[in-house]
Amino acid sequence: MDSLPATVASALVEADSESLDWPARRQTLTAVSVELQSLLVTDPGPELVALIENVVTQLAGGAAGTRRHRVELAELAHQVLGIHARACAETRPDPVRLADWLLDLQLEHPDAPDVGLAAYAGALDDEGLAHYRDRAVALFAPLPVIGFGQTGRYDRARWALLRVMEELAEYTGDVDLQLLVLTKDLSSGWHYLQVATVLRDSGRSGEALQWVHRGLRAVGGRGAALRLIDLAVEEHLRHGDAGEAVAVCREAFLTRPSLEVYLKLRALVVHTDDWPPLRAELVEHLVRDGGRLAVEVYRRVVEVELARGGAEEQDVVVGWLRQLRGLQPDAFAEYLDHIRSRHAADRDLLDELGRHGF
Repeated sequence: MDSLPATVASALVEADSESLDWPARRQTLTAVSVELQSLLVTDPGPELVALIENVVTQLAGGAAGTRRHRVELAELAHQVLGIHARACAETRPDPVRLADWLLDLQLEHPDAPDVGLAAYAGALDDEGLAHYRDRAVALFAPLPVIGFGQTGRYDRARWALLRVMEELAEYTGDVDLQLLVLTKDLSSGWHYLQVATVLRDSGRSGEALQWVHRGLRAVGGRGAALRLIDLAVEEHLRHGDAGEAVAVCREAFLTRPSLEVYLKLRALVVHTDDWPPLRAELVEHLVRDGGRLAVEVYRRVVEVELARGGAEEQDVVVGWLRQLRGLQPDAFAEYLDHIRSRHAADRDLLDELGRHGF
């Protein structure tokens, strides 16, 4: 038993060297793993646990120190770690010491095999898991937040801690741990959406909406804005607050006009008395905004309204066309010809356009 660490050390010497017989060395390391499994049956106890920990650490260090055989050594380390979990289940070592060893293995060897806490559930028990959690959180919490638009700098230490925290959050099902992990990276609107979605799914609607609004302020109408708006609208409607849902969409449209947001607003209020004045406000905003973006929004809205058909929609189209003619007088005639040719069979529409000078 005592000779196994020396055997591992010898097999790991200059693992990257082409002049050494790696297949033979790999076979030696595999034989060590087999021997440890046999000892688990014939000689279990604290000494075996300590021996296995020594071998796992050697293999993890070997994987980090070689490029040529990293994958094979990582797989061997994973196998031996599985033996360690079974040995701990039988021996029940000190849970706090075990928690420290598992955490140190991952932090000191970021390329070490992933530690699955479920395999150590019995050995860690509540005391060990609480110690593991407290120490991991104490190390992770001070890490700086990656702000919106920044590039994440995941050095080996941060990456190792992130992996530890993600596994811990998944194993415990602790939403606060999951949120602690997610809120360390707010480099894009999609990260804000992740946070808001987790909060929504855990029944914390108020906090979810707070994160939605933070995300909308950060993205400025780009990226994940539409998904954030969708989440906000769903939550407000679920709570019977249609007015807040409209307010979210209105603010988003005024920040960055888009057809998608216009359609959300239309769907929310088109059958109410609020729609005509709100539509007028949106039109006025586009007129003030001007520019290419406004023209594109106008054209897409006109196409949507034309597709709906009906007398009311025709009146709306006429209003939009008036505004569009003022924004883009040089190109308006060509655009109007395009509309007439696409809807040549709609005599009512063509007559309505003619009555209004189109």
